[in-house]
Amino acid sequence: MQEIIIQRVSEAFPGASVGVVVEGNRVLIEVVSDTFAGLNRVKRQQAVYACIQDFIADGSLHAVTIKAAEPEV
Repeated sequence: MQEIIIQRVSEAFPGASVGVVVEGNRVLIEVVSDTFAGLNRVKRQQAVYACIQDFIADGSLHAVTIKAAEPEV
């Protein structure tokens, strides 16, 4: 599942730095992308969440932590 999530997030945010840690039905996703410029924290998280919504819906993932940020200058 980790590789699938990395692939989906990487496709959604080309050029992003993506880190994923899966432990059972819990996942931590860290994404650093220029795409997040001008977006607030909630909008950033919603964009990443969209990549894994089906895993939440079918119960494969229960707890999701998303850290989404712009690259530091």
